[in-house]
Parts: sequence; C-alpha cells; structure tokens
Amino acid sequence: MFEEVKQALEIIRPALQADGGDVQLVDVTEDGVVQVKLTGACGHCPMSTMTLKMGIERTLKDKVPGVKEVVSVQ
Repeated sequence: MFEEVKQALEIIRPALQADGGDVQLVDVTEDGVVQVKLTGACGHCPMSTMTLKMGIERTLKDKVPGVKEVVSVQ
C-alpha cells in the first residue's frame, strides 16, 4: 500500500507546490493510517488541517483502497 499512496500523493503535490508547500510520506501503518509531513508553506498554514483532511485524505481514500485516515506528524 505504501507505493500506491506514494503514487496518489503525486496527484496532490502540484496543487500544494503551487501554494509554496509540499507533502512528504512518512509511513503507512498496517491498519490503513497514512502518516505525512506537511512542509513549506503548508507546514504552518492555518488551513493545513483542512488541506490534510479535505484534500489529501479524501483523495487518498478515493484512490487507494484500505486508507482509513491521514494524520500529520512532525
């Protein structure tokens, strides 16, 4: 599932980079929790929670079967 998530993040990445941010894949747990690190402008943006849940999580759940949740780690 790690590689599938990594490929799906490539769909999201251009939009984040356009706003001066990016996302790094940290880990995917066996129970479907994707751990990511928001970097650049996304790392400290007040809207980062919305980006994480409404953008990244929604896209990953749609593209990769088995993804249950996306969480941000430091």
